[in-house]
Amino acid sequence: MRRHRFATAALLTAGALFAGGLATTGAAQAAGNTGHSFTAAQQRDTAAFWTADRMRSATPLDLKTTPGALRQVPRAATPTTIAPTTSTTTATTAGRSAASAGAAVSPSAVTPAAFPQAGGAWTGGGAVVKTSGRVFFTFQGRTASCSGNAVTSQNASTVITAGHCVKYQGAWHTNWVFVPAYDNGNAPYGQWTATKTLTTPQWEASEDINYDVGAAVVAPLNGQTLTSVTGAQGIQFNGGYNKAMYAFGFPAASPYDGTKLIYCAGNSSKDFLFSQDHSLACNMTGGSSGGPWFTSFNETTGTGLQSSVNSFGYTFLPNRMFGPYFGTDAQNLYNKAQAS
Repeated sequence: MRRHRFATAALLTAGALFAGGLATTGAAQAAGNTGHSFTAAQQRDTAAFWTADRMRSATPLDLKTTPGALRQVPRAATPTTIAPTTSTTTATTAGRSAASAGAAVSPSAVTPAAFPQAGGAWTGGGAVVKTSGRVFFTFQGRTASCSGNAVTSQNASTVITAGHCVKYQGAWHTNWVFVPAYDNGNAPYGQWTATKTLTTPQWEASEDINYDVGAAVVAPLNGQTLTSVTGAQGIQFNGGYNKAMYAFGFPAASPYDGTKLIYCAGNSSKDFLFSQDHSLACNMTGGSSGGPWFTSFNETTGTGLQSSVNSFGYTFLPNRMFGPYFGTDAQNLYNKAQAS
């Protein structure tokens, strides 16, 4: 077992983290960003594929990277903010009640200290318990897992995750499903199969770690859209650096086992090493990739503005999480997903 854990879908193996071949031309980026669609037959097969045992046995996806020169990421000055929304229906639950999963509690119920927190089980309830979930897919013939989050969107069916949780090493993942409020093999709010997965043009073209953002559009389930059942978090683009952040995910590598929603909280900073990412003290491990980072997070309601995702860590810098800056490219991805 490696000594240093990361917020990638498992652990990085390179001594320093970078996506390989990062010198991407504008033409190559423009040619990408086509996304990956799933047929109705593939969606039916996916729904049948993910049994409780398969979900329990899914392994975190390794994000193996190679050193390279990172490009500067342009930043827009004006932030764009989309507010959270609430669910309109009550879902059938298994393993826990809908009321307890989404109930708001006082901040004192979040133990022992919600902020700062370098990693621990989220016991505060609220909307984040329903909007956050595990992502399952098939990669290179094996079952694997990440994390994701439901956000406010025009189609009420958009999930935000990491880029490597939808496409990695040149291949789009198959059997892609989102399980909000995952509970040790149970899916209290259902399993939502993807109709389409997308990522930024930079990640699609060259797996540039600065743009490790992914999205999925999921099919209706039992006649309902995803966020009508789970509610949705807000999202913010070009919001700046150096903010109080809360990060959530379902880490599945030791000492975690993928059965609980884990969170970290603290004052974030900008990566001073090799990327343009946010940085946060956090000990989450493999499987947490794609889990949401929130600014303006309310511990009582469990709502906030998503502004990053769990992405990577450095082998030489333990217990530190990094997440991509949600700039204009992430906003374009979000707009494309919500319009699908």
